[in-house]
Amino acid sequence: MGEPAAPRRTRWWALAIVGLALVLGLATGVFWGDLRRTALDPKVPFQTYRPPPAPDYTSRAAWALMPTRPDQPARGDPPVDVFFVGPTTYDGGRHWNAPIDDGRSDELFREIIAPNYAGPFVRVGRIFAPRYRQASLYTLLTLREDAREARAFAYRDVAAAFRTYLSRYNRGRPFIVVGVEQGGTLATRLLAEEVPGMTDTRRRLVAAYLMGAVVPADAPPLPPCTSRPASGCLAAWAGVPFGERERGRIILQRALVWGPGGELVNLGARPALCFNPILGAVTEEPAPPRLHQGAANATGLEWGARPAFMARQVSARCEAGVLHVSKPKSASLQPTGSWEDRRKMPGYNLFYADLEADAQRRVEAWRKAGRGS
Repeated sequence: MGEPAAPRRTRWWALAIVGLALVLGLATGVFWGDLRRTALDPKVPFQTYRPPPAPDYTSRAAWALMPTRPDQPARGDPPVDVFFVGPTTYDGGRHWNAPIDDGRSDELFREIIAPNYAGPFVRVGRIFAPRYRQASLYTLLTLREDAREARAFAYRDVAAAFRTYLSRYNRGRPFIVVGVEQGGTLATRLLAEEVPGMTDTRRRLVAAYLMGAVVPADAPPLPPCTSRPASGCLAAWAGVPFGERERGRIILQRALVWGPGGELVNLGARPALCFNPILGAVTEEPAPPRLHQGAANATGLEWGARPAFMARQVSARCEAGVLHVSKPKSASLQPTGSWEDRRKMPGYNLFYADLEADAQRRVEAWRKAGRGS
């Protein structure tokens, strides 16, 4: 006897539903990036957008990190200051530019960005990190004019914070500028426009570190750091995993840099600056793992706590303006999190110990050069 019609229909319906689910799952996987980008789009022209209120940098609430007595260094404080411009921690969706009191953004800064990217400089200088109306993650995923305007808008806050820092808190001390990802792009303009225009400021600049930022090699705001003993110089790099040359090419192709009128323009065919943190220099010489001083996953650590270093984890080499980095050996140095999280700065720093040692060397080089006299 043949199988009853009802069970056959049930089985076919089940197979059809499973097949439909597989098709939908595959389509979602293929188009997930586009779906997420659409969800993060504020869907309002920047020209008609009302940004959040501007920060008041005379108020402690406008600073994510600041010494207890910012205008009076305490005994035992490090010898320099560090002006730190953080990366994107706001996804988007409602705003082009994040309110400085956005709770989720602040949490990501405290848990991930501060310990991993400001942390290497804690023993080098007093950290000043302004909260600013950062351009959302969405603005880094599109080349629309609205997104460029939102990123240029964020610069106003960073420049205002820097002026307040110099006038109220610096008191003539040597300082380092650190910028990460979006913050690195903003710091590039800061170094080109604000530092030269302030009396004696350029002489007190020990070095600038711009992580995950593309800087034109043919017109950098500071002389590149071409050797470890140098001071008053610029270390900037954008990295990709070893072997992903096409990804590196796309990064440079989509990179935005500052034009002569303060607008963001495509890098185009211009060369990009590439600093190798392991070697402490702008060079295409390869850096083997034996020279790597240590990566760290400091996510969630108490502020100021020194993480355990994992040495000899990676090798690195600059090629065509991009830093190519080998895959780390430790599982704690792998990308994790949501689609959005994986497009932000990761919750670890592959060059934590290298940057700490490099900054200490440049402070000593600055001192020996007599720039503080």
